[in-house]
Amino acid sequence: MVELGDIPDMHTISDGQAEALCSQLRARIIDVVSRTGGHLASNLGAVEILVALHRVFDTGRDRLVFDVGHQCYVHKILTGREGAMETLRMFGGLSGYPKPQESVHDAFIAGHASNSVSVALGMAFARTRLGQDHSVIALLGDGALTGGLAYEGLSGAGLSGEQLLVILNDNGMSITENVGGIAQHLAHQRLKPQYLRFKKSYRKLMAVLPGGRQIYRFTHKVKTAVKETLLPCSMFEDMGFTYLGPVDGNDVRGLTRLLRYAKELKTPVLLHVRTVKGKGYPPAEKNPDAYHGVSRFCVQTGEPLHPSGPSFSSTFGAALCELAEKDGKICAITAAMRDGTGLGGFAKRFPDRFFDVGIAEGHGVAMSAGMAKEGCLPVFAVYSSFLQRGYDMLIHDVGILGLHVILGVDRAGLVGEDGETHHGLFDVAYLSTVPGMTLYAPASFAELRTMLGLAAAAQGPVALRYPRGGEERYTADAGRAPCIRLTEGADITLVTHGITVSTVLQVAERLRQAGYSPEVWKLNRLLPLEAEGVLQSAARTGRLLAAEECAEMGCMGGRIAAQLSERGIAMKKVRLCNTGRGYVPQGTVAQLRQWCGLDEDSLYQAALEVLQSGE
Repeated sequence: MVELGDIPDMHTISDGQAEALCSQLRARIIDVVSRTGGHLASNLGAVEILVALHRVFDTGRDRLVFDVGHQCYVHKILTGREGAMETLRMFGGLSGYPKPQESVHDAFIAGHASNSVSVALGMAFARTRLGQDHSVIALLGDGALTGGLAYEGLSGAGLSGEQLLVILNDNGMSITENVGGIAQHLAHQRLKPQYLRFKKSYRKLMAVLPGGRQIYRFTHKVKTAVKETLLPCSMFEDMGFTYLGPVDGNDVRGLTRLLRYAKELKTPVLLHVRTVKGKGYPPAEKNPDAYHGVSRFCVQTGEPLHPSGPSFSSTFGAALCELAEKDGKICAITAAMRDGTGLGGFAKRFPDRFFDVGIAEGHGVAMSAGMAKEGCLPVFAVYSSFLQRGYDMLIHDVGILGLHVILGVDRAGLVGEDGETHHGLFDVAYLSTVPGMTLYAPASFAELRTMLGLAAAAQGPVALRYPRGGEERYTADAGRAPCIRLTEGADITLVTHGITVSTVLQVAERLRQAGYSPEVWKLNRLLPLEAEGVLQSAARTGRLLAAEECAEMGCMGGRIAAQLSERGIAMKKVRLCNTGRGYVPQGTVAQLRQWCGLDEDSLYQAALEVLQSGE
């Protein structure tokens, strides 16, 4: 285990001490993440940025807003949470993202992308309105600029005139094109300490000299014209920012100097830094995408300790390739998650039919609608929690025209250690509000293949929700019927869908061993809901328990209970077991199922309570 030791006073350390601290922090992050899993490459690339920020600002008072937030590990260490890093992403431990409930140093929640500038601008407006005095900083990666919200925020911030610092961490995407050696040389020269001191003194002098303001405006226009010709920064300056950069984002000395200068400016400032994603760990530097989010791994080799097997994502990708071989109209879309959604193979086999829209889920849905309108069959593979950002387009662009768009809703249900911001618990509720939507819930790889085939042959919008990881005990394929009875019984009706069926079948077996007669029904198609068999079973048993890995709002159990009530069927007891109305923290999926009451023991006890009620 790598031990960091006492954290020094960040405002008084020397440049040499800061450089040494960066090396120690990098070693600590590699060590911790190798044992807890988490985001590695992004944190290694941002070490110097975070150290420099903490040398210049006080995050207990100043507001530091992360974009996505997966690069916050150094920030957590430097703000009193070093001793808890061993609990990173664990149940009851440190979140893998900034979390205001965890520390006053975490200004805002950050699990999705492109919103940091908008949030920071709101904070800056509130600061000014309330007469407060503190700095506001937004730290975003270049990937966030593929989301349109980032530009909405930048446009508003530049026009606002508010004192606000935006740090753009550019670790690979080409934000602007360098124009040869002259541009690089001028960018370097104008960020030297002596130039910055001269610039500040010149501005002050012109403000007091007779006619100085007119002279300053003229020289500023000349300088701007030359700079726009030779330097790649006009976009941000056109928005209203004072642009600084591009600079070496892994140079803690230079970054500290620039941040001190930027802090003194009373205007919106954009500091463009270039970093090496995965810096300091050769496997991550060589393949930063593979080491973006990692499971536990061997530090010496970089290999995962427990290699992953087949998953719903990989099965989806393989099945889609098989369909695309037969149908040239099928296209695949992803939002910066090609490999995460299992589409790597599709991208290689059908490069002209594969589209990565970046972190722009709303754009992905709207683009899918346009493709469908013109005769293609778009398949948009997207994480459940990310699809939330395309809700308006689902209603307006896809739903109204009833377009045949297929949504592969990956990471549906509990995802584990990423916590509140990433659990896919709300898709059942929000997809059910889209008129004409068909929603399937496969419980096995075989059912996923079958249901994807049904989706391709259907009309109108179709979604398949499936979990992260692999299948469980249930591996059969009963996916063609809207719902199906898996076991017969007379005492209680157990209804479920998706991956939870494996647990419910185990509960049913325990109930039989205890002398009860449970009947298990599995919903294959959630929308439109056709559950006549379930209703008849519940009317016969008089007792219903619905187990679902989704939020209570819009759950299938609630819909079935409503239909029973509409038919005037009096029930002895109805129990809805789901993830509830709140948010679920991070932890292993097994821990979270227990926390939500969806593990085998909890569901067994709940079923016993239903059976014993009214006796």
